[in-house]
Amino acid sequence: MKSHTEYLTFNLPARMAFENITPKIEEIVQKSGVREGLLLCNAMHITASVFINDDESGLHEDYRKWLEGLAPFDASPQRYAHNRTGEDNADAHMKRQIMGREVVVAITDGKLDFGPWEQIFYGEFDGRRPKRILVKVIGE
Repeated sequence: MKSHTEYLTFNLPARMAFENITPKIEEIVQKSGVREGLLLCNAMHITASVFINDDESGLHEDYRKWLEGLAPFDASPQRYAHNRTGEDNADAHMKRQIMGREVVVAITDGKLDFGPWEQIFYGEFDGRRPKRILVKVIGE
């Protein structure tokens, strides 16, 4: 069995943003030489996410509004106990919990085996500093 690991680093200027990382992941799968196997891709920070969905700007705007409604940004320590520690990102932790930590995708015939419209995204919920993603490919 082959195993290939890479790390991607993102430093998005917005507090909340979504970036399609599918092309970067496809390059890593090709580089790995794995023809049949699995891809694991996970955010290594507790205020960021990796998820699969459609690359459609209206949907991404809907996510932003929905997530802000569920866990609105509020730096004050009155709304979120976590912010009493000197942090201002309690909302980002909650948004990450909703959007998820990682994705696993089958690799078939050397390619990501997606359903229609599926793409891999990096979700940032407390931007403005470097954060890493682990990409691991295993298989034959």
